[in-house]
Amino acid sequence: MQTTAMDTSMTSVWQEPVIINGMSLPAGPDCEPEQMRELAYGELLRQQAVRLGLLPEVSGVHASLAPELDEQAVDVIDTMLESEVRTPEPSDKACRRYYEANRARYVVDQSVHLRHILFAVTPRVDVTALAGRAEEVLLSLTTAEKSSADFSEVAKTMSNCPSGQKGGDLGWVTPNDCVPELAQWLFYSPDVQVAPGLHPRLVHTRFGLHIVEILERKPGKQLSFEEVSSAVKHQLHQKSRATALKQYMMLLVGQADVQGIELEGADTPLVQD
Repeated sequence: MQTTAMDTSMTSVWQEPVIINGMSLPAGPDCEPEQMRELAYGELLRQQAVRLGLLPEVSGVHASLAPELDEQAVDVIDTMLESEVRTPEPSDKACRRYYEANRARYVVDQSVHLRHILFAVTPRVDVTALAGRAEEVLLSLTTAEKSSADFSEVAKTMSNCPSGQKGGDLGWVTPNDCVPELAQWLFYSPDVQVAPGLHPRLVHTRFGLHIVEILERKPGKQLSFEEVSSAVKHQLHQKSRATALKQYMMLLVGQADVQGIELEGADTPLVQD
């Protein structure tokens, strides 16, 4: 259910200089916070490569200005990370345990036929008032005298999704057709076998608040562990790799003199153990 609601985040331009171990970052006047953090992490990695003798020191008149990373420097840093960051391979026992805890994610050919009414969250909307209004509408639709036609009419007049013109009907959707929050609720939550009918609570996603009615469900086929073992192992390896890289960066931040920006760091070398 990929709607077109407006993004509610407000980006701002970075104002103050950022210095990593005495090296100023070459940020332009329009650099946004996330870009500045990426530059800071990149400079921490460059400096680590210098300490290991993999990249040359900056010298001359630009000795206090962090250089921009070219393709060669990025390749050197990637090689350094492959060598420096330990990523243990998941055991068969860990893979099976993960599979059992996430069986719903290994179902194929599942889908649901649903319709919804979207109350979109936009930058200037009063979310509390919006939620109150959505709850009122949901309550009105749960009364015994309401019919299927009522849902369709409400969707046409109140939904902020283009599907409202079709009475909110989204047709048959699969996990890949939904935003992650809705996919989690429809297909992956512990009570994944949500019975057809009007859901008694609002469903929250990045786009807003949804009144959801499941019309039909195709449960699909549960794949066995043997059928997905290599995919599970790869997924756990990727998770382990991401965790190890984050811990490595936290160590670099904890050991560095960082000025002008907040970065998550660790002050103990035990973080990778």
